[in-house]
Amino acid sequence: MIVTECRRGGLSLSGGGSPLASALRQMQTRCTDCGACLTNCAFLSQHGTPGTIAARFDFTSPQDRQIAYQCSLCGLCAAVCPEKLDPGALFLDIRRRHVEDGDFEPKPYRSILRYEALGRSSLFSLYALPRGCDTVLFPGCALPGIRPAVTLEMYRQLRRFVPSLGIVLACCAKPSHDLGRTAYFQTVFGAIRDRLVRHGIRTVLTACPNCTRVFSQYGEGLAVQTVYQLLHLHGLAKMGTATADRAVSIHDPCPGRDDGRTQDAVRNLVSGLGFTLLELRHRRQLTLCCGEGGMAGCIAPEFSGQWVDSRRREAGGRMLVTSCAGCTARLNRVTPTVHVLDLLFRPEALARRRLSVPRAPFTYLNRLLLKLRIMSKRLNA
Repeated sequence: MIVTECRRGGLSLSGGGSPLASALRQMQTRCTDCGACLTNCAFLSQHGTPGTIAARFDFTSPQDRQIAYQCSLCGLCAAVCPEKLDPGALFLDIRRRHVEDGDFEPKPYRSILRYEALGRSSLFSLYALPRGCDTVLFPGCALPGIRPAVTLEMYRQLRRFVPSLGIVLACCAKPSHDLGRTAYFQTVFGAIRDRLVRHGIRTVLTACPNCTRVFSQYGEGLAVQTVYQLLHLHGLAKMGTATADRAVSIHDPCPGRDDGRTQDAVRNLVSGLGFTLLELRHRRQLTLCCGEGGMAGCIAPEFSGQWVDSRRREAGGRMLVTSCAGCTARLNRVTPTVHVLDLLFRPEALARRRLSVPRAPFTYLNRLLLKLRIMSKRLNA
């Protein structure tokens, strides 16, 4: 790979014909430095526009490539870019190159990588696939950890509409995907996908926006639908045991910023329970990251803190409702936040400002207990 001087005076991967070199050239030439992406991004506000970053840093250097890990990969920059550029995709490509070159240092991400590995281990994973099952619930890792009873009740309710519904407890390896550990991700997620396909599974119901994105991008023929769409379709909000005439705001998870159908379903579920919805300034496609995106907080906690504080200020003390367990845990530390499934299956959430969110090691214990409860129903294939 040839390292050449860029038009702005910096060094970058601009020689050769690699996709990364091409992406860097495009970012340098097409970015107009308009600043639209700087307004709500702590990372870009610190380092400059994507075009400036592409030109200023030498991405043949392992040290300079580290900057890509400070980006939350939330996608807001792409959503507001008038030139339709996607800086997050570029930073993900740089991460992948960093891993391919053998320069990735896992130590800062030790906790999340251990979490991911346990999620796919025989201790925590479970494939409960009844005879004749062609649809499974894939709740992800975080929801069973913070809301095991809610997860089980959701499964019970969904089986009213899909009697042969199975459930899979496993980690989709999204952390490794976002860290650029492509080969590992393909191995782990590929094994999950192939096992489901061999069993005759055709549809995956997801509760986690990260899992939704992974299955949508890499499911190779598996149909994907979020549980929120299905719950709304079958009128679950009308079956709720309580309602509340109270104003709340929806926090849309950034992995699903383009998933309008799920955003609509969540809003319909919440309003169906009697809540008044007051929309946040940053919502839907323009939503803000909760601070956990891209594992940026592992090496740039100051940026993560600014993102979560921005959401706290925008909420203005109103209760936030979200469809992401990770966002629930993160935001609830700074402002009252509940999961939309809390409102459906934990009606006491309507009367309380804040539901506690357990942390490790209790989240691991919750996942194990949930697994044992499902196994006791003899649903394993």
